[in-house]
Amino acid sequence: MRKSLWNPDSRRELVARLGRLTPETRPKWGRMTAPQMLAHLVDWMRMANGELETAVWHRRTLRYTPLKQLLIYWVPIPKGVPTAPELIKRAVTDWSGECAAMCRYIDSYETRDATRSWPEHPAFGDITTSAWGVLGYRHTDHHLRQFGV
Repeated sequence: MRKSLWNPDSRRELVARLGRLTPETRPKWGRMTAPQMLAHLVDWMRMANGELETAVWHRRTLRYTPLKQLLIYWVPIPKGVPTAPELIKRAVTDWSGECAAMCRYIDSYETRDATRSWPEHPAFGDITTSAWGVLGYRHTDHHLRQFGV
């Protein structure tokens, strides 16, 4: 089975890796600190839940199949890829609370209604329930690898 937030083993793996992250963990690449990265991940989850609005990107080409499918499911996420500005502006003031929030968001996929409507992704537009789970896993994995966990 493909790694996805819909998969219990994938969720357990991410939560365990998050447990090895500390505020002092240094990145292998990029400019974000561990607290900035954690805030980014939590805000990405808030966006996926429809709790945080993001502006639509003007690169419409990413919204078309098969390019969208390739990027969500297959192509490795490049280092330094741009993100929505709304997902990188918040500072972490409570590391433990932020970690707990991220774990709750990950675990929420166990009971989440897969038939519910999803917000529009800022880069990919409308994506399926399956794609949200895969992209959520791959995005979180990308940043945990960035910090060596």
